[in-house]
Amino acid sequence: MQSRVMLFSVEMLLSGALLISLGACSPRVEVAPSDKPITINLNVKIDHEIRLKVDKELDDVISKDSGLF
Repeated sequence: MQSRVMLFSVEMLLSGALLISLGACSPRVEVAPSDKPITINLNVKIDHEIRLKVDKELDDVISKDSGLF
């Protein structure tokens, strides 16, 4: 009976030591700000083209010969 209690206490002691040692090996994550400023370089060229399409009938109405203007 006493050997069983002794074995149980040794098992508990070893289990506790194992848990403590595993807890000490947890990974550490550290977020540190950069000492250099953040630079965003935007080299953007905006080019646009506008195209107008006029129907032939509308073109005839707007023409100089129509007398509208």
